[in-house]
Amino acid sequence: MRSLTACFALLVGFIASGLLAQAQNPGPASKTVGSASVSASEAEVNELRNQVAAQQKTIEELKTMVGKLVDAKASATDNGSPSVHVVADSVSSSPQLINAVMVQPDPSGEAVVVEQTPAAPKKEAPLTAGWNGEHFYIRSPDGQFNLNPYGYVDVDYRAYTGDAVPANTFVLRRARFGFQGNYGKRFDFAILTDANSTTGAIVRDVYLNVKIMPQFQFQAGQFKEPFAQELATGATNLDFVERGLQALLYPSVVTAFRSPGITFHGDIDHGVLQYFAGAFNGRGGVTAAVVDEPEIVGRVRLYPWRNTTSKWFREFAFGGSVARADSRGLSNDVSFSSTLPDQAYTFFPQLRINGPITRYEGEFTYIKTSFALKGEYDQLQDQRYGVGSETPGGLAFFTYPGVGAKAWNFSSTYLLTGEKQPENGTPRVKHPLFGPDTPEGSGGRGWGTWGVGFRYSAIQAIAPGANDLTLYTPGFVPSYSYRTDQFTVGLNWYLNYWVKYQFNVNVDRLKQPSVTGQEPQNIVVFLQELQYRF
Repeated sequence: MRSLTACFALLVGFIASGLLAQAQNPGPASKTVGSASVSASEAEVNELRNQVAAQQKTIEELKTMVGKLVDAKASATDNGSPSVHVVADSVSSSPQLINAVMVQPDPSGEAVVVEQTPAAPKKEAPLTAGWNGEHFYIRSPDGQFNLNPYGYVDVDYRAYTGDAVPANTFVLRRARFGFQGNYGKRFDFAILTDANSTTGAIVRDVYLNVKIMPQFQFQAGQFKEPFAQELATGATNLDFVERGLQALLYPSVVTAFRSPGITFHGDIDHGVLQYFAGAFNGRGGVTAAVVDEPEIVGRVRLYPWRNTTSKWFREFAFGGSVARADSRGLSNDVSFSSTLPDQAYTFFPQLRINGPITRYEGEFTYIKTSFALKGEYDQLQDQRYGVGSETPGGLAFFTYPGVGAKAWNFSSTYLLTGEKQPENGTPRVKHPLFGPDTPEGSGGRGWGTWGVGFRYSAIQAIAPGANDLTLYTPGFVPSYSYRTDQFTVGLNWYLNYWVKYQFNVNVDRLKQPSVTGQEPQNIVVFLQELQYRF
C-alpha cells in the first residue's frame, strides 16, 4: 500500500512540475499549425497558471487523504478489522485532476476492494477417554455419549475326594468381555461376550434399556431373565464360587440364565418397590422358540424401611418371582438338569416332558454393615402330557404325573476387616494390597479385605411312576424321588477392588444315588477361584 501511494504521488508530481515549468517560461509560448506559428497571449498563460495551482492544491489534498488511509489501515490491521485497498480512479483526458481516492465498503465497487479476513473454523472438542477410578471410559464432548469397556476372567482349580468323582482339574470358568454405556439420560446399552462359552451362544448380553422415568422402563434384547434373588447377582459379586443348588431350577440354565426377550421394570418411591414383568423365548440364546406361548416372568422386591433412618432394617428386603413356560415333547424337551454346580455328580435323571412349566420363588436379604444374611426358596413343576410309555417298544401316548422339584438356600457372610457389605457389589477395599486405589479414596496399603461365609443348600425332586396296563401296550413307568444337600464354608480375599480370591469347601451329601452302582456318600470338593475384572 505504501509503495503504491508513493509511486502515484511521484507520477502526479512529475506531471505537475512539467506543466509548472512550461507556465513559468519567460519566452513567448507558441503553437505550431502546419508551417505557421502563433504566439500565446498573456491570458492563455494566466489560465494555465491557474490550472497548475488547482492541481497543486488537489495534490496536497490527495497526500493528506492517503496519509489518513494508511494510518487507518495500520489501525485496522492491529484490531483484526477488514483491510481496505485503495485504487485510483481513471484520469480523464482533461488536464484537470479529479478526486482520485474513493473509499467504499462494498467489495463489488470498481474503485475499492474490501478484503475480510476469514474467521478461523471452530474446532470441535475432542473425545475424552481415561480411567475414572473404577473403570475405563470414552466420552463425547457434550457428555451425552458414554462407553465403558469391561470384563472379567475367572480361573478355578477343583479337587474332589470320594468314590467315582471327577478328576481334579483347572477350569477357565469365565472369560467375558464387552461394553456398556449410555446415550443421553434415557438410553442404556450393553454387550457382553463369553470367549470361553462351551454351551449356547458366545454372546451373553446384548440389550437396550429405555428409561422413560424411574418408575417405568423397558429393556429389550438378550439378558438374564428377572427370576430369583441369586440369579440377579452378577458373577463378579457372588459370595461363593458357585451358586447354590436352587440355581438348578432357574430358567435358561444352559445359556447362563440368558434368553432373548423384553422386560418392563421400574423403581417406585426411590426403590422401596421394584418390579419386573417380561416375556422370553424360554430356550436360551441359541435355539429359537418351538411353541407359540412365550415364557412369562414376573418379580417384585420390597424394601419397607429403605427411605427411613432405621439402622437395623433399612437394608432389609423380601420378594418373590413366578414364571410360566411351555415345553414340547416333539422337540425332545426334557426336565431340568440336575448336575450339581460344582460338577460332583448328577442326583436326578432327565425325563421327557410335554406341556406347561411353572416356577415359583421367594427370597429375603438382611444387611447390617459388615454382616449379610440371605435366603431363597424355589419350586419347579414340569408336566408330562402325552409322553407315552417309557418301556422299550411302548407305543401309547399317556399322561403321567409331572416332575416336581424344590430347593432352598440360606447363606451368611461377614467382612472381617470392617468394610460395608454391599447387596450386589464389591466391598470398598480400605487397604488394598497392590494396584490402583479403591474408588472414593483409600486408607493406604494393607492386606486387602477379608471375609468369611457359610451356606446350606438342598434340593429334592420327585417324578411319580405309573402302570400302563392296556392290552396292546403294557408297561410300567418307574418312580423317582431323590434328595441331596450341600454345606459350604468359604473364605473371600479381595486383594484390591478388582482382584478377588475365593476358597470354598463343599460337603455334598449324596443320600439316594440315581446312578446304578453309585454308593451313598459324602463328597468333599475344594474350590479355588482367582478373579480379575476391569
